[in-house]
Amino acid sequence: MKLTTRLFLYFEEIVNAGLLVVTVVVFLLFTVFILPYMSERLAEMTGVTISPDTSFLYSAGDLYAMAESYGDTGRAYYIMQKYTFDILWPVVYLLFFLVVLTYIFRYTGMSRFAHTVKLLPVYAFLFDLLENLAAAVVMYRYPRPTAVLAHVTSLFSIAKWLLIVLSVAVVAAGLVLCLKKRIGRA
Repeated sequence: MKLTTRLFLYFEEIVNAGLLVVTVVVFLLFTVFILPYMSERLAEMTGVTISPDTSFLYSAGDLYAMAESYGDTGRAYYIMQKYTFDILWPVVYLLFFLVVLTYIFRYTGMSRFAHTVKLLPVYAFLFDLLENLAAAVVMYRYPRPTAVLAHVTSLFSIAKWLLIVLSVAVVAAGLVLCLKKRIGRA
């Protein structure tokens, strides 16, 4: 059995209303408090508000420009952040999407689509980790060029953001279906 299938079956077993509430609260706390704080800290350490993580579209030249503008201290902080916070945050949003989607698909009775749709946040998570790793290597090696990684980092970012947007769209569509089902019972 594939790893993702086992993961999804595990989530089918453990997801309940309590886990849903905890997951949503943790996700909201990260989104409202921790993400802005981490962005502020990065801006303080680098003197710049732009980051590959929050950018949808950028070139290898843009990534090198960010590395230059960050300076030695900012690049060191950025790299440290990639191996601490930027591992935790993707785990938080992956769990959020998996729990919410599992709950939605169970409630709507549309579980035949669930495995395919739940792959969206899994792939977003993987592309996020690849983006973080590639960007950290480029920052670490700067000013020495890391041409291939500098180019693919932006591709990883685009893939990550598209998959996150699709995941959000599926959650929104699922919530609409849940609402329709609830109204239909009333």
